[in-house]
Amino acid sequence: MYIVPIAWLYVALMMSVAEATNTNGSILGGILTFILYGILPTSIMVYVMGTPHRKKARLALEKAQAEPTQVQNDNKTTPTL
Repeated sequence: MYIVPIAWLYVALMMSVAEATNTNGSILGGILTFILYGILPTSIMVYVMGTPHRKKARLALEKAQAEPTQVQNDNKTTPTL
């Protein structure tokens, strides 16, 4: 699942390095390129892709809280009369 975000961050990193080392480029341009083309879209994509998992976990938690807890009697001794 995380191979696409990792690959995109690599591409964005290479774009920012090319921007920073270009004769007309700057370090600030490279940093902004990495943030705007790499981190921001990747974080949005990972958040959206994780929505079903968060929903499933929330529903499981709500279901677990709604079920009454049952106490089992583990007393294995027999009563003597």
